[in-house]
Amino acid sequence: MLKVGDEAPDISVPDTDMELQGLKDFLDGYLVLYFYPKDDTPGCTIQANDFTDLVDDFEEAGAKVVGVSRDDCFSHQAFRDKYGLKIQLLADVDGEVCSAYDVIQEKEKDGVRKMGLVRSTFVIDRDGIIRHAEYGVSPKGHALKMLDLIRAGL
Repeated sequence: MLKVGDEAPDISVPDTDMELQGLKDFLDGYLVLYFYPKDDTPGCTIQANDFTDLVDDFEEAGAKVVGVSRDDCFSHQAFRDKYGLKIQLLADVDGEVCSAYDVIQEKEKDGVRKMGLVRSTFVIDRDGIIRHAEYGVSPKGHALKMLDLIRAGL
């Protein structure tokens, strides 16, 4: 698992509008890179809406928010449009970015163990260094927690 002080793995995946994005495209301040299991599901919708509600506050604090899931660009477009999301979403269909950030882990549901995406968040500084890493995130209130961390200087 990645930890504070590690160099953030680079990314190269399309965004909602099918434009290829790399880590360097976001590093003009802090980057809140969060991984979520699936578009338009209850927890993921709560989290995306919370980040969207605070997007102006993140910008004031010098941070961008980017969500990553294994959904494709069309799913991201529908999710963004349905809820009016103002955050950028990246499509990691092949799971390369998820694997690099070690968010694909064994999970148990109803007594069945299987591999799945663990909701996780990383705050990365302009030098590409991880300043906060959190696996197993609870969606409600998480956006505000990340904003408070950034405002406090981590």
